[in-house]
Amino acid sequence: MNTFKTLILMTAFSFFLNGCQDDEKPTIDDEKPTIDLTIANAFPTSCDTLYFNEPFSVKALLIDNVELGSFNIDIHNNFDHHTHSTEIKQCTLDADKTAVNPYTFIQDYTIPDASSTYLTDVSMTISSSDGTDLYDEGDYHFQIRLTDKEGWSTLKGINVKLLIR
Repeated sequence: MNTFKTLILMTAFSFFLNGCQDDEKPTIDDEKPTIDLTIANAFPTSCDTLYFNEPFSVKALLIDNVELGSFNIDIHNNFDHHTHSTEIKQCTLDADKTAVNPYTFIQDYTIPDASSTYLTDVSMTISSSDGTDLYDEGDYHFQIRLTDKEGWSTLKGINVKLLIR
């Protein structure tokens, strides 16, 4: 009789455990997010010119298969014509030169939670001076680094010119 009761209890417990299991499988994010600069009004794009002291808006479409995390903008000189291997279009570059007072900018930005697409709209004005000296004009890289919630990241680095008008 005890074996019969044990068998009934084990069967009931088994039904209980199976009833509590979640049939929905979690989404596994194994894809890098993407940065789309082919949208209408995307800016800046490859070979664009940015002018010191003139405002502009950074426009890019950020996409992930599950959920976006954050993005970063990095602007640094390209006076030595190094590459980040994300550029397809060839731009006309100035002659190599040694930086004297290059402009540098690095800033992180948040994306609203639960977003799988996000259109950036970052207003920027690049000052022509550090308060003492004018920044160097010339070839720069404008990079957008995008990271999703899972930690996958992608980089879009484009060549731009920074000039004083």
